Amino acid sequence: MTRRILRTSVQLGLLTLIVFLLVFFLDNHYRVLPQSIHSHLPLHHEGLVITDISVTTCSSINPLSNCKLDPDKWHRIEKDLYLNTGWVSKAYVHIKRKKEEELTVDDKVILDVRIGRLDPAVGEKGQGAEKWESRPAGVWLKRSARRHASDSKTVVTAVDILFGADAVEPRPGWEIKDNALQLDTAGEGNEARLTIRRGPPHKIEKPVPRMRKDGKFKIMQVSDLHLSTGTGICRNPEPPGHNGGRCEADPRTLEFVGRVLDDEKPDLVVLTGDQVNGETAPDAQSAMFKIAELLVTRKIPYAAVFGNHDDEGSLSRGATMSLMEQLPFSLSEAGPNTIDGVGNYYVEVLAHGNNKHSALTLYFLDTHGYSPDERQFRGYDWLKPNQIKWFKDTAQNLKEAESHKHYTHIHLDMAFIHIPLPEYADKSNDVVGTWKETVTAPGFNSHFKDALVEEGIKAVSCGHDHVNDYCALSKNEKSQPELWMCYAGGSGFGGYGGYDGYHRRIRVWEIDANEARISTWKRLEYGETEKRLDEQVIVDSGKVVPV
Repeated sequence: MTRRILRTSVQLGLLTLIVFLLVFFLDNHYRVLPQSIHSHLPLHHEGLVITDISVTTCSSINPLSNCKLDPDKWHRIEKDLYLNTGWVSKAYVHIKRKKEEELTVDDKVILDVRIGRLDPAVGEKGQGAEKWESRPAGVWLKRSARRHASDSKTVVTAVDILFGADAVEPRPGWEIKDNALQLDTAGEGNEARLTIRRGPPHKIEKPVPRMRKDGKFKIMQVSDLHLSTGTGICRNPEPPGHNGGRCEADPRTLEFVGRVLDDEKPDLVVLTGDQVNGETAPDAQSAMFKIAELLVTRKIPYAAVFGNHDDEGSLSRGATMSLMEQLPFSLSEAGPNTIDGVGNYYVEVLAHGNNKHSALTLYFLDTHGYSPDERQFRGYDWLKPNQIKWFKDTAQNLKEAESHKHYTHIHLDMAFIHIPLPEYADKSNDVVGTWKETVTAPGFNSHFKDALVEEGIKAVSCGHDHVNDYCALSKNEKSQPELWMCYAGGSGFGGYGGYDGYHRRIRVWEIDANEARISTWKRLEYGETEKRLDEQVIVDSGKVVPV
């Protein structure tokens, strides 16, 4: 009898353990999909009004505990407020929402949100009839049952969560709360912050890049920012003892980029991959928003391609691009869904004046991540045949377009990618700049370089290898110049840079439409910060020129 009871107890214990492990696995594994793909989407539908906000906390080790409210009444934002780092606790923000036209006189709408331990009414003067209502995690709501047409632009219509003491909000109409949510064990540096939108979504119109009155156009190429959720930790800062040895990666990176933006005043910024450092970005949205906010506040158009680390955080390439497409001044596009990759597209820079003549075409292609056949081709992925076909078809069609045919000057073309082409490693190339590390190009050559030459592209530039910043001149069989292949150099302190005192840098391009000329140089983060490093003309009168 005793043995039977013992056996039954063991079986019940094993069953309880299995149930716990199953619940834990499902909660942590299968939740990744909506968090990775849809975390930025569900709360921003036009025509909805937020009527209530709450926060639930649950235990990770108790299979009977969950962070769910009645799904018929509440919608959960699929971001764990502890960013899946809590051994014991998880927490989620829930909202109630209703279509604007379905609101009744008895429905309450949210007029304001505050975060803190004390009632915001304390010390306030001129209080209205509405009181502040307390919610978990230090959330205070001011709600009203009154509903007027004039409220439409002031009531809260969307809610999101960002993370980190340095979190910023680049979306128009949104405001991020100064104080973090009041949680018991918030992760240091990655505290959760509520951000809200008032009124309907703002209409985002894409800017139209155009040559300046003097016929010039400046591009600033920023690569390998390696931004984190939170301030991040510096890797290989140079000089090592700068600022008393204190170095937060993202603030120093963004200060550098901001300074060069203000000095160079570019007409366009090109981000050539690894904007986000996947390993240190459990919320990639918060990381990516930091560079976007830097550009949005300066009203500078920008276009981006992805690197091998951009989708190693919480968001896929598709989800990140979906966010970028909705931001002000972004020219980034997902591109055709019938070909490999996300971010195969082009941008036309029009001639000066009130016309639609294209003076410069910029091509952007996704070089993917890691080799799909590591056994045979170690290292990194390569541009696929359907991408190359898309590029060639697009280039040929544009040459026949009216916007190109009616342009009276020499039309110029450039391309931007993240991972370098195999031809970058050709030691016979003439090189201007620094070649400090091995070229980590794909092991398989899909010959995209040949397609670039065939379609008349004068320069291609990449990122990826942080401490290579050179431009290499490719020549044809007759030793005639055919294509400049350049690196941007790494700009972010969240990525490596420890090669012989390497200072982070940014590449600048200047296109002169009147002379059909392309010049380029680099700017340093430390040292001779005002100097133009390795300034050179790579194209003149529409032709690739030698060193």
